Amino acid sequence: METRPGNWKAMALVIGATVGALTGLAAAFMLVRRAERRGESLNVSTGEGLRMGLLVMGLLREVAALPDRGER
Repeated sequence: METRPGNWKAMALVIGATVGALTGLAAAFMLVRRAERRGESLNVSTGEGLRMGLLVMGLLREVAALPDRGER
């Protein structure tokens, strides 16, 4: 696939947004399914929310460090 110079930035943002939306949808689906199996409404505790937030921050830090690792 041939792209014009500068178009790769927009393509990277679109792909990143799509992957992020699909990942979020999958996570929400798993949480809803877990709640249904337990026979209760969706309830995410403060601890679970904090743990998920820290995991996302760690993932973002690792993604940001990817280009740096190739230069070492």
